[in-house]
Amino acid sequence: MDRMFTPWRLPYLQSMRKDMSCLFCAVRDDLQDEKNLVLQRGRECFVIINLYPYSSGHLMVVPNRHLGHLAEADVKERAELMETVARCETALRTTYKPDGMNVGMNLGRAAGAGVVGHLHIHLVPRWEGDNNFASVIGETRIVPETPPQSFQRLQPLFAQPSGAGDTP
Repeated sequence: MDRMFTPWRLPYLQSMRKDMSCLFCAVRDDLQDEKNLVLQRGRECFVIINLYPYSSGHLMVVPNRHLGHLAEADVKERAELMETVARCETALRTTYKPDGMNVGMNLGRAAGAGVVGHLHIHLVPRWEGDNNFASVIGETRIVPETPPQSFQRLQPLFAQPSGAGDTP
């Protein structure tokens, strides 16, 4: 049995909501952005760092409205989602200088959604060779920085206004 110790996750696990309400709606309503790792809030969506990252800098763009499917979003929501994804891509390329990036959604539990019922778009920086022996053979993922460290690295880029969608 493999064990990987991740003591930085304990405060999050201890604070998990017992009522099983939507995690993203709870973060949307709780304006403690640094505690919740929210990098940006816009009119239609917000940007959050994934607490269970596939790699350093793993971001999610989340609509403010509780939507289960992209087709439920109106034109303004879809436009701001994609503009925000583009801003995130730029921030990740500037900060992490990845060789590539995965951008996508998992709609529904069968598709791999960890938060079912509130769509979100993942941006995962990738580097040549990051699928090494630990993840391929050992089924273990090595992430060299914690989500709060990613927040500290990325936050200055999101503090600068980008235009459309940013909260005034």
